Amino acid sequence: MQFGIFTVGDVTPDPTTGRTPTERDRIKAMVVIALKAEEVGLDVFATGEHHNPPFVPSSPTTMLGYIAARTEKLVLSTSTTLITTNDPVKIAEDFAMLQHLADGRVDVMMGRGNTGPVYPWFGQDIRQGINIAIENYALLHRLWREDVVDWEGKFRTPLQGFTSTPRPLDGVPPFVWHGSIRSPEIAEQAAYYGDGFFHNNIFWPADHTKRMVELYRTRYAHHGHGTPEQAIVGLGGQVFMRRSSQDAVREFRPYFDNAPVYGHGPSLEDFTAQTPLTVGSPQQVIEETLAFREYAGDYQRQLFLMDHAGLPLKTVLEQLDLLGEEVVPVLRKEFANGRSADVPDAPTHQSLLAAGSEAPSEGGTVA
Repeated sequence: MQFGIFTVGDVTPDPTTGRTPTERDRIKAMVVIALKAEEVGLDVFATGEHHNPPFVPSSPTTMLGYIAARTEKLVLSTSTTLITTNDPVKIAEDFAMLQHLADGRVDVMMGRGNTGPVYPWFGQDIRQGINIAIENYALLHRLWREDVVDWEGKFRTPLQGFTSTPRPLDGVPPFVWHGSIRSPEIAEQAAYYGDGFFHNNIFWPADHTKRMVELYRTRYAHHGHGTPEQAIVGLGGQVFMRRSSQDAVREFRPYFDNAPVYGHGPSLEDFTAQTPLTVGSPQQVIEETLAFREYAGDYQRQLFLMDHAGLPLKTVLEQLDLLGEEVVPVLRKEFANGRSADVPDAPTHQSLLAAGSEAPSEGGTVA
């Protein structure tokens, strides 16, 4: 099982000091956080993609290419790449290039994004978001698997005899996760292609996550990719830790109360009771995270959001020390206990290459 972190790259004032980092500060901090993730033994670093303030990661592959040159083991991913407002041709080229630079330590999470104004900035209509996502990914899937593509659709100009360059490393496309919080169409899309499904369950209760994951697992099996238990699932999560739960709550409260994503809404106590947000001791984080398996089954990737809401870099690095030294080793051991031998590991470039097939199979049967 893979453990890692994801960032949304927000530039948020620290409510305890009033200081707002510059864009340069925030970008550089994200790199430091990625390097720390490898240092403490995590498996994955993923960056979001945003094109509007207060966020800075508008060019994920630029950042990931830089991080690739400074790391050796870390899997580099996104959270998410906007399949709706990016041209599939550019996605195909950018991530194949990154594959070569990172020696295969690359996968990608596709998503629609949740910021309405971005669509017209890139010439698209948010009302067509689902349809664009389906069409664009169908093209991207072919671009990575066919040397010459003839294609015609509704939302971009046709392609005739087109070859995306560079070709995927070793002929193996990057493994794709489809990220969604609430769209069953995206769970179906992931299942149809036999790709991974990442449910970023940071805002939703367990019963909602359970329904989405079960839908994906059921449809994965329907399309002939394996049993429901063999489907590739990833989950998100939010944590803030100190040695004592009282210290964690006291320190995190002003950040929670003023955060752009959930501040000025439910109380911290209500939010932690109703969602996967865990604010407490390392042992509490371990117990809460292990409970994810009760409603999601055995899964392959767990990513935590650690660097948001204006938290200073020093604090984030302290969080990563606790995560890597005290939390993840226990989670690795406990998640392995009772795990069926039929449940696959998270796909990597090496495992897909060894299997001698693309990731992990072509689309299944149409319902």
